[in-house]
Amino acid sequence: MTSIHDGAILASATGDGDVAVIERYRRELTGYCYRMLGSAFEAEDAVQETMVRAWRAFDRFEGRSQVRTWLYRIASNVCFDALASSQRRARPMDLGPAGFADTPLSPPLSENVWIMPIPDQLVTAPADDPAEQVVHRESIRLAFVAALHHLPPRQRAAVILHDVLRWSAKEIAELLDSSVASTNSALQRARATLAGIEPHAHAVSEPEDAATLELLGRYVDAFERYDMDALTAVVHEDAIQSMPPFEMWLRGADQLVKFWSGPGAECAGSRLVPTRANGCPAFGQYRPSGPGGAHEPWSLQVLHIEHDRIVEFTFFLDTATLFPLFGLPPGL
Repeated sequence: MTSIHDGAILASATGDGDVAVIERYRRELTGYCYRMLGSAFEAEDAVQETMVRAWRAFDRFEGRSQVRTWLYRIASNVCFDALASSQRRARPMDLGPAGFADTPLSPPLSENVWIMPIPDQLVTAPADDPAEQVVHRESIRLAFVAALHHLPPRQRAAVILHDVLRWSAKEIAELLDSSVASTNSALQRARATLAGIEPHAHAVSEPEDAATLELLGRYVDAFERYDMDALTAVVHEDAIQSMPPFEMWLRGADQLVKFWSGPGAECAGSRLVPTRANGCPAFGQYRPSGPGGAHEPWSLQVLHIEHDRIVEFTFFLDTATLFPLFGLPPGL
């Protein structure tokens, strides 16, 4: 945890200055609430509620703790309240075994079932330490956020605060009104649970790495030409694909290509617009399904890359809400 004491700022801050002191933490609080809640929209709502509560109480804040610690306490309570009445968000891989390319799709499930994507720019900022950047990208990866949602809310908060944000057990205990021993015990239980869900670490590719950029260029070219041989060349043999809000998911390059050539054949002629989500490369996909072959939004593709191959595709189909969030145009 970064040690920044804002007592001097608090002493002199009034009016708009109060807002400025609080607003400086919006981005990192959004990242915290996103990891807790699994939805960019719920995270933004939670941060806004945190800000409102902080603004209203600012004149009563006496500087007994850091502003940052105080805001995280408020944000944690907002998240705990939200999680008290909601089910665990998941990914299709959490709900059942892999399907097959020719399996009919079941009816779509509601948005609140799924771990949803978030634009990188809402939760990440440039860091001086490259290792810190890697940890941060890894901690918003879809699979990691989904794994966190197997934990009870207070264990989830402890893991995020300690393992991602580098708070000490003492600081976490104070925030959660617990003891250091209880906090350490909660962290041990949480890590054991996470190890059972994700036993192996999955590195997030460097976004500006030459090999990554070259692979993405080949992928875009192959997908826009809808060349199955070229797509096969960039996909890992054990790659997986999912399409929230549908429950079905696929494993294996052969199943993915079979799906793209069969039920997904209407994606031929698509165009891809680059963006970034959850620390990974992403694309807004537009299919030529409109009047006169106009390209219309079809999916937000989030790709995970390892060892110079794409190992995971997540195609989020709720473009009506996700494309505006990512600043993607409503059509091409």
